[in-house]
Amino acid sequence: MESSKTVRKLEVASPVPADIDIANSVAPLHIADIAADLNLSPRHYDLYGKYKAKVLLSVLDEVQDSPDGYYVVVGGITPTPLGEGKSTTTVGLCQALGAFLDKKVVTCLRQPSQGPTFGIKGGAAGGGYSQVIPMDEFNLHLTGDIHAITAANNLLAAAIDTRIFHEATQSDKALFNRLCPPNKEGKRTFCNIMYRRLKKLGIDKTNPDDLTPEEVTKFARLDIDPDSVTWRRVMDVNDRFLRKITVGQGPDEKGMVRETGFDISVASEIMAVLALTTSLDDMRERLGKMVIGNSKAGEPITADDLGLGGALTVLMKDAINPTLMQTLEGTPVLVHAGPFANIAHGNSSIVADKIALKLVGSGGFVVTEAGFGSDIGTEKFMNIKCRYSGLTPQCAIVVATVRALKMHGGGPQVVAGRPLDRAYLTENVGLVEAGCVNLARHISNTKAYGSNVVVAINMFSTDTEAELNAVRKAAIDAGAFDAVICTHHAHGGKGAVSTEYSINSYQYYGCDARLSSFAIPMLVDLGIAVQKACENVTQPLRFLYPLDASIKEKIEAIAKSYGAAGVEYSEQAEKQIEMYSKQGFSNLPICMAKTQYSFSDNAAAKGAPTGFILPIRDVRASIGAGFIYPLVGTMSTMPGLPTRPCFFDIDLDTTTGKVIGLS
Repeated sequence: MESSKTVRKLEVASPVPADIDIANSVAPLHIADIAADLNLSPRHYDLYGKYKAKVLLSVLDEVQDSPDGYYVVVGGITPTPLGEGKSTTTVGLCQALGAFLDKKVVTCLRQPSQGPTFGIKGGAAGGGYSQVIPMDEFNLHLTGDIHAITAANNLLAAAIDTRIFHEATQSDKALFNRLCPPNKEGKRTFCNIMYRRLKKLGIDKTNPDDLTPEEVTKFARLDIDPDSVTWRRVMDVNDRFLRKITVGQGPDEKGMVRETGFDISVASEIMAVLALTTSLDDMRERLGKMVIGNSKAGEPITADDLGLGGALTVLMKDAINPTLMQTLEGTPVLVHAGPFANIAHGNSSIVADKIALKLVGSGGFVVTEAGFGSDIGTEKFMNIKCRYSGLTPQCAIVVATVRALKMHGGGPQVVAGRPLDRAYLTENVGLVEAGCVNLARHISNTKAYGSNVVVAINMFSTDTEAELNAVRKAAIDAGAFDAVICTHHAHGGKGAVSTEYSINSYQYYGCDARLSSFAIPMLVDLGIAVQKACENVTQPLRFLYPLDASIKEKIEAIAKSYGAAGVEYSEQAEKQIEMYSKQGFSNLPICMAKTQYSFSDNAAAKGAPTGFILPIRDVRASIGAGFIYPLVGTMSTMPGLPTRPCFFDIDLDTTTGKVIGLS
């Protein structure tokens, strides 16, 4: 494939400036130029200013007969709270492939939530000289998809409480008369969405006046059990004080008080629906099938039962289109969806990947990132996302750092916002080797899906030749196709192919004078390794479990991959599994909700623990998105702000209009 006409060669500085300063130092290309490199014409996208565009789904119809490119997923080892650089690796790899290896490439990323952006983690545009730009727009409102999800989610929440209220204060006849009022001629009609509920109830009548009194009651009264309602309101802000609230305290609600709470917007099932949908029709069906709770008789109540599936689709009709952006070096990026990586599946959208694979064509590359460690993100990518997409990855990357491996080898606790212990700043090969058990398990688990595994070792200035060699050896011994040391944070694509940098230029990711005799592999080696891994894959995609297995069998298959000796179910979990099985949902894939900081349920259990019993506290369902999610321990869906959030540093230069302090 020919390289992009728009690639930009970077002039890197040492030491590496702040991310926002690097992003602001590069003038983005007009997004029409990025689109043109993908053979997209103005009819294929809607502009959102100069540097963003929504790529229309109609593109898929035009390119459906084109061959797909290679499909690469980026996961990682079990991370420290500081993160190990998956986004940076994803972006840097694509810059190397597109700007220096002359490959057609598209990066597919999730849209960041404002919660971590203003909280403790910061944004998710990559870092250093491997970033998506404009970085401030990427990390903030972008094209409004998360706002659309928030609006749709909260409309459904309002509809639930309103329906409970009206049913509690009206007779069956009054409800029916208001749901199907007579027109000016005195004739009643069903609106289109009502036929979905009628079909569900087995009523094939088209005239409201033909319904029997029993049918009127069944149709008009959902009889929602307030204690069964699982649908919560959302907002895209970390606000711990909204985790539990009461609603209905106003005098007009006649004492209908109910306990509920807020989740962060990216934890909404509507976000998961957006990420897993394959078309506008499919999204409409998924939104309508979302279950918000049960009737008092134990029947699932859906958004379509509430008459809302169509309205939700209207609010989401623009959000279904991926957003086109660019990297610092002018390679294209599709940003779409941002599902929570614990409760949901933590991967960007199927439609973005499908569009990208057709646009890069044969020999091109689509690189997408899966959230958290590969035990969470890559597992869900394979068993959930690939099931619904029908796509097969040829290569899976596992991102590792010496820092994280030292932690898994018994190093001191790593805490965000605190200085690193001396153990992480001085050579300790034994600690690294001990921690490589974590890397080895991630490699073996990922290989089991049939993809070739390439390990990307993000290098820090304090890493030594002996430590890095230990990681490479452990990776190869564990069955990795290749293991490559990467310096993309400090050098971007230019650093990927150039040997002109002195040892002293490695100020953040890189090496120091102790490595003067070490032949430093550049990021281009990662690109070459990924290409070879894709070209030499020999195994078909293998799932961890069949869909026709029981809910418990699927949970236990995943638990076994963690190293668990067994699974223990709470009384509540047993009750929910029985209910979902009776309701016909047992054939859905499983989306485990557990800590990202350990293979087990215990975040303090580092390395590769075995023999533990995995506790399932509860089991819930996202029926519209299409998965069952067991809760392993206590999982928060509304993060809280730390004492010193990132927003202290964020401001606007009112002279230039540029955002400053965003990380």
